[in-house]
Amino acid sequence: MKSFVANLLLCVSLSFCVFKATAQDTILIETNLGTMKAVFLQESPKHVALYKERIKMGAFDGTLFFRVVPGFMIQGGSPDSRNAEPGKRVGMGSTQYLLLPEFNKNHVAFKGMIAAPRQPDNINPQKKSDCSQFFIVQGKPYRSGYLDTLEMAKNNPLKNAWWKENYMPHKAQMDSLKAVDRKEFAKRYKAYRADLQTYLENHPQALIFSQEERRMLTTYGGELKLNNEYTFFARVVEGLEIIDQVAALPCDKNERPLRDVKIISVKLK
Repeated sequence: MKSFVANLLLCVSLSFCVFKATAQDTILIETNLGTMKAVFLQESPKHVALYKERIKMGAFDGTLFFRVVPGFMIQGGSPDSRNAEPGKRVGMGSTQYLLLPEFNKNHVAFKGMIAAPRQPDNINPQKKSDCSQFFIVQGKPYRSGYLDTLEMAKNNPLKNAWWKENYMPHKAQMDSLKAVDRKEFAKRYKAYRADLQTYLENHPQALIFSQEERRMLTTYGGELKLNNEYTFFARVVEGLEIIDQVAALPCDKNERPLRDVKIISVKLK
């Protein structure tokens, strides 16, 4: 995993978002299994603008959720999935709607996050998004202890480097102070620890899960390996159970559900 997220700036719950909704910020994804409600993430303005334009065109109406990887994601919307014969491999997408990525370190790949797929790095080194389709994260719940382990693995090298540069030159002085005035030593040591914490909180490579992130990841799940690898442009806030229903369907060798999951319409509200 290349990178993680330090602060949650998206939704503080499944139904409440920290940004104010404006006209057409809501997406209704109607399927033959039910309807999902999603909201756009304004931190990805170019992707949001293009997906809004394509939704208005009806570009996703009548397409399928054509690829399912249980515990990971469901993918749909590709134009070649419309009216596709049973068993046919689909999902080739289109080079007509490619965009440079808008990765955002504050976008956590929680369950329900919607992203633009892309071709692998070896044929797509710029990591351009294929906005002719989309995928929705299912993921799986994380254990709190595992999140602790991720934090330690990511942050310990940064901590050690900071401590070596900022504390160790003063260690002898601090040891002497500890011998004569433990109260003052404790005060100064606490200040060093506070400076270290501030350093980590502001370091782009550090990993500090907020309480809300931990709640979301341990309760609903997600897939952290997707962070900063795909552009997330929206998030499902109602109808998460439909993701699970799609992900539970038996699939063929191409990961296409044996029973078609039709996207009846995608509309802006």
